[in-house]
Amino acid sequence: MPQSKAKPDPAATPLRTEGKPTLKTIARLSGLAVPTVSRALNDAPDIGNETKKLIRKIANEIGYVPNRAGVRLRTGRTNVISLVMSTEHDLMSHTARLIASVASGLRDTPFHLVVTPFFPDQDPMEPVRYIVETGSADAVIMNQIQPNDPRVAYLMERKFPFATHGRTNWSDQHAYYDFDNNAFGSIAVKQLAARGRKNIYVVAPPTGHSYAQHMIAGVLDTGAAEGVAVTIADGVTSDTASAEVVAALRKTLQDHPEIDAVITASTSSAMAAVAAVEHHGAQVGKQIDVFSKEAMPFLKLFRADILTISEQVNAAGDFLAKAAIQAIRKPDETPMQALEVPSDDNP
Repeated sequence: MPQSKAKPDPAATPLRTEGKPTLKTIARLSGLAVPTVSRALNDAPDIGNETKKLIRKIANEIGYVPNRAGVRLRTGRTNVISLVMSTEHDLMSHTARLIASVASGLRDTPFHLVVTPFFPDQDPMEPVRYIVETGSADAVIMNQIQPNDPRVAYLMERKFPFATHGRTNWSDQHAYYDFDNNAFGSIAVKQLAARGRKNIYVVAPPTGHSYAQHMIAGVLDTGAAEGVAVTIADGVTSDTASAEVVAALRKTLQDHPEIDAVITASTSSAMAAVAAVEHHGAQVGKQIDVFSKEAMPFLKLFRADILTISEQVNAAGDFLAKAAIQAIRKPDETPMQALEVPSDDNP
């Protein structure tokens, strides 16, 4: 009686194909049906994780790339999520981290990330309206959120899937991830007051953004409770070019020598504050403290005496990617929402 040959294990066998790989190619190599292969590549919930891993491994090894036009015809989707970001943002830390972490969150899913920039002289509505009207993405992720953000109002009206890095006044109705900037401002003032600081100068984010208003409320409320004077910078923000922040702070320190602490909301503005303090003839951590939040552990390498709180932008991007996918696939479910709350012992 002839012996049957054992079926080769596609996960352990080098794969070779002739011509352009297709779903049928993956089905033949895996021993699975074409519909199963297609659903696995589209991350269908009824397909097991091990099967998905096998199918993706085979697809990667043979260089399979889905036909975007065909996918759109079959499903009505582009399998694209667009991250809409201003070109003004802090490229040294926050923006780069957010892009990388959203991309990581989309890894091993059928969705691809496209970064859509908008420029300082451009209406922020333009790229969002273009994406919706052309159907060039299945969902949008945005940051620099305003309390009554017109982009969010537009997307909610159009029932277009989206997630925001930051909260609006309608946050109970949409997906978001946010860092609690009110808590950050409060912690900063409390720690500085505990170090004996009495006159705190704050370089806040642009006041039109929700997180700026949260931070300013935190520093002002806690300053009043702690009995310390808090002044919000006028004319510069944590997004202003570093040279302008240095010049403004140098003049402020000259005009107000009673200032003994500076709170900032970005790595670049913290470095500018250090430069201004040292030009003033003071030492950071001695005569004047500098307190900032940062997206990666950099500032203490720059000056060990800078006081910092970490913002977990990696976690934000991963969460926003998953929230956007849920908004696409399960629009009637409660939107995914998360608030990262820093603590007093945050490194």
